[in-house]
Amino acid sequence: MSVELDLLAFGAHPDDVEIGMAGTLIKHAERGFRTGVCDLTLAELSSNGNVDIRQQEARQASDTLGLSERINLHLPDRGLSITDSHIRKIAAVIRRYKPQAVFLPYPKDRHPDHGNCTRLVEEALFSAGIRKYTVEGELPAHRVEKVYYYYINGYDHPSFSVDITAVQERKMDSLKAYKSQFTASEGGVETPLNNGYLETVEARDTMFGKEAGVRYAEGFYTKLPILMDHLLGEST
Repeated sequence: MSVELDLLAFGAHPDDVEIGMAGTLIKHAERGFRTGVCDLTLAELSSNGNVDIRQQEARQASDTLGLSERINLHLPDRGLSITDSHIRKIAAVIRRYKPQAVFLPYPKDRHPDHGNCTRLVEEALFSAGIRKYTVEGELPAHRVEKVYYYYINGYDHPSFSVDITAVQERKMDSLKAYKSQFTASEGGVETPLNNGYLETVEARDTMFGKEAGVRYAEGFYTKLPILMDHLLGEST
């Protein structure tokens, strides 16, 4: 039986979510929130490693993140077309796990699958909230109120940032779990991922942190304004 999640992050491939928001996931899990990741594909077309290795790495990374659930929809790598069947599968996940907040990739990214993942999830988020929209399992409608975007390869000035200074080392451990992707190996293919990519991720977290006045932070974008009740703490 599926558990309801407080936070659900979608990615096109295993490791996408870790790159953009592993620290945020770790912090929320530590505080007792139920967190989950849904990978749309098995990344079967990756230049290095294979599906079995990538899934072993994803399980190791999930343990580091403290996830309550990790789901893989087995959609085709480089085949994330905007189709009704893909949208219904994602909508079913949203209805089954009933997350309060959903995170998805920032759409401006060099990898087309990341942008297509975002468009698919946006479609599914809308459809999942429609009462008469049907998915496998006849799950009831669920509307997600909070939708945020995390950065993978792209960068923009974030709408807000999360301080991950205390868990930055664990974030990097979750990424290092994907040895097939981020570590050059004999017989492997050189890619942007195994040629200084982790250092780039850490540098971006440092930059987001510096802008916010902390050592490390993860940045997020939101299309809607963040509503605040007041701007200063309670007076004494």
